[in-house]
Amino acid sequence: MSKPYLRLQHSESIVIHAASRIYAAYITAGRVQEGGEDQWLERSLDEAVRLAVRADDHIDSDEEMR
Repeated sequence: MSKPYLRLQHSESIVIHAASRIYAAYITAGRVQEGGEDQWLERSLDEAVRLAVRADDHIDSDEEMR
């Protein structure tokens, strides 16, 4: 059995971290039912990406200021 290999860029891992927190909140709120996990994972990731894009639109990073 081969083990999957992942090498995420820093920005990707930040989005994954946000998505995992959003997903955990859905679980805690009782929204994720057995069999519906993939839909909620997808929704959590979509929301994390939307948050990242909005933050990027509203915030200039140190590198963008140079």
